[in-house]
Amino acid sequence: MNLLKLPSFAPSGHLQGVIEIPAGTNRKYEIDKNTGVMYPDIRDGQPRIVQFLPYPMNYGFIPSTSMDKARGGDGDPLDILYIAEHVPNSSVVEVIPIGLLMLKDLGEWDHKVLAVPVDPAKRIIQATNWQEFQMNYSAARLIIEQFFLNYDGPGVMTLHGWGDEKAALAEVEKWRV
Repeated sequence: MNLLKLPSFAPSGHLQGVIEIPAGTNRKYEIDKNTGVMYPDIRDGQPRIVQFLPYPMNYGFIPSTSMDKARGGDGDPLDILYIAEHVPNSSVVEVIPIGLLMLKDLGEWDHKVLAVPVDPAKRIIQATNWQEFQMNYSAARLIIEQFFLNYDGPGVMTLHGWGDEKAALAEVEKWRV
């Protein structure tokens, strides 16, 4: 099954995410855009290991999206940051979008949808919208910002702000294919 071609929304109506990098690892994985198979990201001929802290959340993408380079995107599917316990790569999860992290990576938009599990039993934070996240987990927001501003070295990523859950859903619609 090609995970890239799954619908962005599950039959239940919830947004879906595909996990590439489980929380707690520093090994970077990618999905092959032609086959949909997960593989270690290679940089300088070696599997890429982030030389910073491990990923503080599960990292992946929203299927059936593409941040088109012609419109300023990075050419990849729209990223998702899934705040939950460690989830194996290639897992498909149903999520509630609660925010949008707006970044540029070497001049290309590289936005990331911040999300929590639909299933309350799988949540490690009790926020289901941007306001609750901001009020109760502002330290987590700062950790996420610092991780992305530093994980690939200083000065590579630039922060352009945050948006709420409505901005996150609008971003999904903007990049759906």
